[in-house]
Amino acid sequence: MILLRAKDIEFEVTYINLQDKPDWFLEISPHGKVPVLSVDGVPLFESNAIAEYLDEMVAPQLHPTDPIKRARNRAWTDFVPDFAKGLSGIYYTKDTDAMAEGIKAAPAKLAKLEGALASERDNDGPYFNGEVLCLVDAAYAPFFQRFAFVEQKLQTGVMKDFPLVQAWSDALLATDAVTGSVVSHFEDEFVASLKRRGFYVGTLLEGAAAAAE
Repeated sequence: MILLRAKDIEFEVTYINLQDKPDWFLEISPHGKVPVLSVDGVPLFESNAIAEYLDEMVAPQLHPTDPIKRARNRAWTDFVPDFAKGLSGIYYTKDTDAMAEGIKAAPAKLAKLEGALASERDNDGPYFNGEVLCLVDAAYAPFFQRFAFVEQKLQTGVMKDFPLVQAWSDALLATDAVTGSVVSHFEDEFVASLKRRGFYVGTLLEGAAAAAE
């Protein structure tokens, strides 16, 4: 959705219950995952593949035109699963001991991104390549969004030694294409998901929400 919004592409969204995936969805999503993009009745699946298709088909091109730079961008997009596990390893945990281990492990992943931001661009951003949102930004933004929400309560401070990553996250979370890519009640849904899966932070976040009311 981030790339669709960044390119001003008209689209319609169909939300599904991931706990009870309808048969029609499983028929078009071989891995049973979202998102799936239907183009003239042909389903495209996997976020990176969808993003590259959109970038090839709809201007402006957000991937670098230089082949080396484009390949390196793809490589950093491929790092997203490892990075996501580094952050979610903090809040996808069952108790405080596991959370502490996650907090201890996360800086190793953040350090790699800090190095990437320092070496992959010759400017101050605010995005991965510079002033224009790119496919790398779209790939990382959802995970920054979830972590930022959780961090309001946990206050782990894991970002404090990584100013470039923090500035990148702040820029992405101030971008309409990112903030508008989730439903208005995203935080409630996220907390409900954490609780349903038995993660410790789900209870903490629910308590904070109740106190705010």
